[in-house]
Amino acid sequence: MVPDRAELERLYAYPTSDRPWVRTNFVSTLDGAAYAGDGKSGSLGGPVDKDVFALLRSLADVIIVGAGTARTEGYEPVHAGEVDAELRARLGLAPVPPIAVVSRRLDIPEALVNEGQLVITSADAPPAALDTLRAGMDVLALGEGQIDWSAVLDALAERGLHRVLCEGGPSLHGELVSLDLVDELCLTIAPVMSSGAAPRIAHSPSFVEHSMQLGHVFDADGVLLTRWVRSRS
Repeated sequence: MVPDRAELERLYAYPTSDRPWVRTNFVSTLDGAAYAGDGKSGSLGGPVDKDVFALLRSLADVIIVGAGTARTEGYEPVHAGEVDAELRARLGLAPVPPIAVVSRRLDIPEALVNEGQLVITSADAPPAALDTLRAGMDVLALGEGQIDWSAVLDALAERGLHRVLCEGGPSLHGELVSLDLVDELCLTIAPVMSSGAAPRIAHSPSFVEHSMQLGHVFDADGVLLTRWVRSRS
């Protein structure tokens, strides 16, 4: 049974934290595939997943996404009609959350090269592209050879962006998991067996294992919506 709107807001509310809280949001098949047959994740979860997707965006200060996922899923800056304006006003949030695109090569989808959006990259990214993007976007170029994610989270906090929502893809998710920076995973499990070559929701070169605690789970006509919180005790 799907909780009512007020209960959903309570279930997915960000906790009080003195540092940025990193929430990730994914959907997968029963066998762990992060994408449907069309190569996109959005077609897996159904209407309830889309409602929760919109709610999570409504609760976030900033949305982090890898450039490849942004291209595949057709990302654009968040429009006012896509989020709950009343909820954001009640929480004291900006009218819409910015998108922070992650790319070391600075291959940013054109739709996201836009005032108010952010770029997350390393300090040794292509200099000419960095200069071009800095003319119209907020660029966080931190770390040599690879992105310094601890410094990125500090920089987001300096901008007042504490409620962090990562929407993928699996490589970015895997990097954050490897660094033990994921505080919470919101996972929708579609009642589908798919096999195929789709990746898991997180993958990286090194194996890590972090304990998680179940925050909640509910069944929406066979689609399971779950929330898992990192156990740091």
